[in-house]
Amino acid sequence: MYFTDRGIEELAARRGEEEVTIEWLAEQLRAFVDLNPEFEVPIERLATWLARLDDDED
Repeated sequence: MYFTDRGIEELAARRGEEEVTIEWLAEQLRAFVDLNPEFEVPIERLATWLARLDDDED
């Protein structure tokens, strides 16, 4: 288990029953980066990865 899994597990436990939109998630990611600019690159990578999940990898 990675250290980050604890945060992911907390997220699932606290908010796992909620439904959110991609727009809401994007707003939260923007707010997080505004407060924590040192995380801009990892958040950008996560957002790009999520955006491209369904792309064919040919």
